[in-house]
Amino acid sequence: MPHDHYENPLITRYASKEMSRIWSAQRKFSTWRKLWVALAEVEQELGLPITAAQIAELKAHVDDIDFDAARAHEKRLRHDVMAHVHTYGDICPSAKAIIHLGATSCYVTDNTDLILLRDAMQLVRGRLVGVIDSLARFAQQYRDLPCLGFTHLQPAQPTTVGKRACLWAYDLVLDLEDLEHRISLLKARSTKGTTGTQASFLKLFGGDHAKVRRLEQLVAEKIGFDNSYAVTGQTYSRKVDVQIVDTLSGIAQSAHKAATDLRLLANRKEVEEPFEEEQIGSSAMAYKRNPMRSERICSLARFAMSLQSSAANTLATQWMERTLDDSANRRLVLPQSFLAIDAVLILYQNVTTGLVVYPQVIAKNLNEELPFMATEDILMTAVAAGGDRQELHEHIRQHSQAAAAVVKNEGKPNDLFERLAADSAFAGIDLHAALDARQFVGRAPEQVDEFIKEIVEPIRAKYEGDAPTAEVSV
Repeated sequence: MPHDHYENPLITRYASKEMSRIWSAQRKFSTWRKLWVALAEVEQELGLPITAAQIAELKAHVDDIDFDAARAHEKRLRHDVMAHVHTYGDICPSAKAIIHLGATSCYVTDNTDLILLRDAMQLVRGRLVGVIDSLARFAQQYRDLPCLGFTHLQPAQPTTVGKRACLWAYDLVLDLEDLEHRISLLKARSTKGTTGTQASFLKLFGGDHAKVRRLEQLVAEKIGFDNSYAVTGQTYSRKVDVQIVDTLSGIAQSAHKAATDLRLLANRKEVEEPFEEEQIGSSAMAYKRNPMRSERICSLARFAMSLQSSAANTLATQWMERTLDDSANRRLVLPQSFLAIDAVLILYQNVTTGLVVYPQVIAKNLNEELPFMATEDILMTAVAAGGDRQELHEHIRQHSQAAAAVVKNEGKPNDLFERLAADSAFAGIDLHAALDARQFVGRAPEQVDEFIKEIVEPIRAKYEGDAPTAEVSV
């Protein structure tokens, strides 16, 4: 491999071979040729003078693309589609005259993009299902392990490790619903003609509108779509690209949020991502176990989110029936959005299938805050035993402030319970019973069970065996 020119890290380091192949030159231009075959077959079926031998010749050379010849033609013609028309015609001499008959460039470019978008979304869908499944298994395992909850990144009412994982998984479930919606709505551009009016095809079929409509439907079906977009200009509406890239950005947002949580939990030494036997956390600090995979998820997700605005601006600037300033931008944005999300989900699944939990540290961190959180229950118990609610509240307030000052100013353990135990106002109250963290997590364990049964299990059943696997390359 040459090392004297730039290579895209999404290809060389991060994304899968499967996603890379979808957006490869071979796949793109072979699909162009398949589209020319489909057009010729339907035109023949509808009565145009195209022979079976011509179609057979086209079919025989769908994949053997001479890229050097295509580059030479494009250098001369300054037109990529016509370069490939000529390259195809060079090896299909008898069919050369009918290649691209009646079509505009966007017949092959846009229909190919729609096919690749569909295939790429299906691959992403499989990866999403895989991560949801991994998170659900993790959630089930730790469904009832109490941990400190956080709001405003400040200690809050306890939850469980499993319930928190369900929050991460549910974001992806919502993304999956959005992705399924986008896949279901995807249509072909089919044979809309130069500015979307189908004028060239109407001319070919002698003004027969029914045949032109039939051509459009049959070509759409041949390339794997139930129907085509109702109206287009020269291109299908770039609104479709925006909606798809928005969905990918949504997946990136969900992954970024979860990976950030894991980075914070690693800082607290409660949960860590997998760390391999010979992995190095820092070139200088040998003890380090940096959450580098979660950090990479955030890095790649940030890139994917940044592409959202580019697709939106491309749609906004498509004057009238089309301007060509979409072309170079889409060559970058569409493949790289999918490559980035592919990489994010590969990392996400790798991390979630190997998470390491430290229950003793979780319990220690929780117990440092639990006395404060238990005070409401203690107050209610003391009132039930005959105490004055307002007086007891004031006792707790003063003891809590004093205990907090010791923790913050002296770095000592939280001694609130010792203070309460020494206060005669709470005599006869079983304070240690109030420190059972399980009584503060509410329905978190049951919510995990219900989430898996009602949300995850149907996804598993629907997509059984559909989750691809991939290695983290670096």
